[in-house]
Amino acid sequence: MLRLLATFALLLSMTVESLAQPPAPAKKPVVFAAYATPLEEPWNMVIHGALQHEEKLGRISYSWQDNLGSPDAMTSGLQAGLGRRPDLVFADGADSLDAIKAVAASNPGIAFVVGTSAGPVPPNLSVFDSNLSEPAYLCGVIAGKLTKTGIVGVVAGRSDTQVHRAINAYIRGVKDTNSAAKVKVTFIESWYDPPKAKQAALAQIEAGADLIWAEREGAIAAAREKGVLAFGNLVDQTGEGPDAVITGPVWSMVPLVDHAVSMAAAGMISGESYLDFSSLARGGAVLAPWHGWSEKLPPDLLELIRDKQHDIKIGELVINPTADRPVSE
Repeated sequence: MLRLLATFALLLSMTVESLAQPPAPAKKPVVFAAYATPLEEPWNMVIHGALQHEEKLGRISYSWQDNLGSPDAMTSGLQAGLGRRPDLVFADGADSLDAIKAVAASNPGIAFVVGTSAGPVPPNLSVFDSNLSEPAYLCGVIAGKLTKTGIVGVVAGRSDTQVHRAINAYIRGVKDTNSAAKVKVTFIESWYDPPKAKQAALAQIEAGADLIWAEREGAIAAAREKGVLAFGNLVDQTGEGPDAVITGPVWSMVPLVDHAVSMAAAGMISGESYLDFSSLARGGAVLAPWHGWSEKLPPDLLELIRDKQHDIKIGELVINPTADRPVSE
C-alpha cells in the first residue's frame, strides 16, 4: 500500500511539474516564394498577399524573388532562397516544373508547394492551381444576361489546363442564359503582357463584343477606353475601371496557405494535391465585391447569381468544365 501511495505521489508530482511548464512554442516556419513573372502580375499577387498576411500575423518569416521566367533562372532563384534555410517553398511551375522537381528531390526535408496542373510528387512536392471555374461560370451568366450585341469576349493568357476550364465554364454560363450569344476567345500566349492584352481586347470590341473578361492584365484598359463592360480576374480589379468592371473571379490563397503553414509549423512534409482549395465552398474562389454594381444591375439577375452561388456551394450545381482548349466563335 505504501509503495502504491508513493507511486501515486510521484506521478502526481510529475503531472504538476509538467503542468507548470509552459507549452513548447510552435515552430515559426521560414517561407520562400519563387515567382516566374513580375510580382505585380495578379497570379503572383494572390500568393504574395496571402503570405504577407501570414507574416503580419507573426506565423511565418517570408522572403521572395520574382522574374524567374526560365528553368535556369528558377533553379538559380530557388538555390538562392534555400540559403535562407526555408521550411516551406512556394514556386511557379508553369515553365520550370522539371527544374523545381529536381531541386525538391535534392531537398527532401523541405516542403515544396508548386503551382501546376500536374500531379504531386511525394514525399515533399505538393501542387495547387487557380481553378476559377465556379466564379467564371457566374460571370458568364451575368455576361449572357447583359450583352446587347450578343457578342462577348475573353482575353486569355496562355493555353493551360486551368485557364481552359475557367473559360469553358464562362462559356457555359453565357450559353445557359443566352444560347444565341457568341463568345470570342483570344490567347495572347503570355502570362503577362498588358499591351498585347489591350490590343486583343480592342480587336474584340471592334468585332462587336460589348463585354470583355480580362483574364489577363491589360484588357480592362481597352474596355475602359471604349466604354464597354468588363470582368477582372484573380484579384479585385474594380479600381482599374470602376465604371467598367462589374465583378470578376477572385482567387484566394488564404485557406491553402494557412493549411500549408500549419503543416510546416508542425514539421509535417507531404506530397499532395491542393486543387480542391480553389472552390466557392472553401473560400478559395469568390466573386469580386460589387462596389455599387448591386444597385445598377437588375434585381432578378442578382437574385439568380445568389441562387446559383448557393447551389454551387451545397453541391446541387456542379461546374466541371472540360479542359479542352476553347474555340472562339
